[in-house]
Amino acid sequence: MTEASTEYQHPLMKAYWAQIDTRFPQVEAVFEDVMAEALAVLTRKGIDAYLEAARVIGKLGRGVEPMLAFLEEWPSAAKAVGESALPAVMALVQRMQKSPNGNAITPFLQTLAPVARRLHSQEQMQRYLDITLDFMERTTGSIHGHHTTFPSPGLPDFFDHAPNLLNQLTLAGLKKWVEYGIRNYRTHPERQKDYFSVQSADSRAVLQRERHGTLFMDIERKLDLYLRGLWDDADQLVPYSTAFDELRKPIPYYDKLGMRVPDVYDDFFPPSPASGGGAGGEGVFVSGLDRYRATLAHMVGHRRWSEAQIADNWSPFQRMAVEFFEDCRVETLLIREYPGLRRLFLALHPKPLENACDPETTSCLRHRMAMLSRALLDPDHGYVDVDLNDFVVRFHAVMQQGESSTREIAALALSYVAKTRRQSDQFAKVHFDDTVVDYRDDNRQLWKFIEAGDEEEAFDEERKIEPGEEIRGLPPRHYPEWDYNSQTYRPDWASVYESLHASGKPADIDRLLAKHSALAKRLKKMLDLLKPQDKVRIRYQEEGSELDLDVAIRSLIDFKGGATPDPRINMSHRTDGRDIAVMLLLDLSESLNEKAAGSEQTILELSQEAVSLLAWAIEKLGDPFAIAGFHSNTRHDVRYLHIKGYGEHFNDEVKARLAAMEAGWSTRMGAAMRHAAHYLGARSADKKLMLILTDGKPSDVDAHDERLLIEDARQAVKELDQDGIFTYCISLDPKADEYVGDIFGRQFTVIDHIARLPEKLPALFMALTK
Repeated sequence: MTEASTEYQHPLMKAYWAQIDTRFPQVEAVFEDVMAEALAVLTRKGIDAYLEAARVIGKLGRGVEPMLAFLEEWPSAAKAVGESALPAVMALVQRMQKSPNGNAITPFLQTLAPVARRLHSQEQMQRYLDITLDFMERTTGSIHGHHTTFPSPGLPDFFDHAPNLLNQLTLAGLKKWVEYGIRNYRTHPERQKDYFSVQSADSRAVLQRERHGTLFMDIERKLDLYLRGLWDDADQLVPYSTAFDELRKPIPYYDKLGMRVPDVYDDFFPPSPASGGGAGGEGVFVSGLDRYRATLAHMVGHRRWSEAQIADNWSPFQRMAVEFFEDCRVETLLIREYPGLRRLFLALHPKPLENACDPETTSCLRHRMAMLSRALLDPDHGYVDVDLNDFVVRFHAVMQQGESSTREIAALALSYVAKTRRQSDQFAKVHFDDTVVDYRDDNRQLWKFIEAGDEEEAFDEERKIEPGEEIRGLPPRHYPEWDYNSQTYRPDWASVYESLHASGKPADIDRLLAKHSALAKRLKKMLDLLKPQDKVRIRYQEEGSELDLDVAIRSLIDFKGGATPDPRINMSHRTDGRDIAVMLLLDLSESLNEKAAGSEQTILELSQEAVSLLAWAIEKLGDPFAIAGFHSNTRHDVRYLHIKGYGEHFNDEVKARLAAMEAGWSTRMGAAMRHAAHYLGARSADKKLMLILTDGKPSDVDAHDERLLIEDARQAVKELDQDGIFTYCISLDPKADEYVGDIFGRQFTVIDHIARLPEKLPALFMALTK
């Protein structure tokens, strides 16, 4: 600072300026402003520590940016976590300065205040600093034993994204996210930068897994059943990410490809009574799952009852009013069908304070519409505005006559705009507080345009799903995959799509069974020995359920003859049944189309015969069993085909699916086993057996390391074993000894002569289940 400028400062400010001992003109320009904030927040002792820390940072030789960042950020950070956190912050700055990571000091200080506002306490701030220090030390490189010779590639990016990360993660979740990045990308600088800048697929997947709130992926099936069961709607649910749009959060909507909903919803906690209005004036806690239900119910209402209106001649204000009125109309109709929805809608709907907006200085249109929307749904709204109450009465009068229509309700909305319009509605300053109803969609399907223009370019040209265009099948299930290199799971890596297998001719399977009639007769004799006897007598019991007449007569004769009679004259019974559930999982990869050695039949045809005989045998035994096939085309497309369910008998429908078996694509075995275990694990049986019939090792076109899917299948076997599921592999690959033991241990059989498979498979099953 120049002598001329210091002469005009307050003496105390001159002393403060002298204390930081700097000549940066950029600091001089803002010094009085930052000190004004600091003096309002910090104690006298805190001011001295603040200025000393700024002086130290200014002497680091890193230019003006770190010093400016600290001066501007620390007062807000101290207000959030306490000024006593400063020594720990400066200790980290010093550690970075002494390492090659000095370039990370500026982003660390620039994000210090927003991070502190999210952590709220000194203890939490210390944990954040510990995570940062551990990250820095483990990713700072070394060459030939010379430690800390090049900086951590991902540290500056981590600091840049820290506030956004803490918006979505707890500190525990942040630590796990950081740990995954360090463990997997410690020695890959470019990949590490991609991970910690939240650009890579792995980074976003782990972030999604560790996020707080109710994740869409965890409840996708519940929501699908909710739509089908309560609303008779089976549209595809498509999540969108809320994690990466800070300025403009996406809004739910629906189009021809499905219903778009957030990938996560936090539980909703009502505002404190002291806050007055706010979101949901009901004081009711709403779970993330119920927030999804409210969103889907609202969209279903629009799909049922709303009709697109021509919007060319309506102003944005008029369209906004129509949207609010139409939202309330469909919600009123939804509440008629399920009255309990009123409580849910009101809990999530904001309740603006009546006098919160000043029409003299601010555009209050959104505020008026939000109040009206609340009043149309809430009989106890408590608003006294005459026009508002008049239109509430008119709205309910219209709705009492029936369902009304979008056109009729739009006319009412336009009347409201005309009657309540104010000059200040055109002001640039708009009142937004407590006006966003976040469970409602963006109403893009409510409008159609005759003339092309800018406004409609964001909308889809086709607004209805044409007949026959419905997306069929269940939504995918996502499973982790084991990465043996890093010894960690890749979260949600494989997507499994399941469906019912196509049908063929059941007579084809009957012909196959007739072809092996001689073998079937031999199997039947073995089956009779295995067949459970429902009741077995236990004789010679002193106490039992009934008298054993033969023993009782013999004891009576002994008694009459003077001998000591046998007191064991009763008998009881026990059930001698088999309690076993079976899952037969068939590899349907392309290699099954090859001809078997020494046979004119393909491996697929022989497998079909063997599975038909095995299914017939298990049906005779009465064991509950299911059959499914699988194949894959990269991790994004693993197909799981249901051939027989546990609740079905081996009837013509099942035979028809078995007859239509086709082979194609690759063998991502681990994902298929995990999905099959989802069904087998739900069975209540003493023994759960999964038989995997395959002709090769696990592989897929996107797995370039041939050990990767072998190790994943091995890990899947371990997981199933922990869940009480016994896995056994029947391999038709002559080279299986090279790898199958790595996956299944000793739980496998290699059938070298594939032509004997129809004979071997049923016999092997009976040996396993004696």
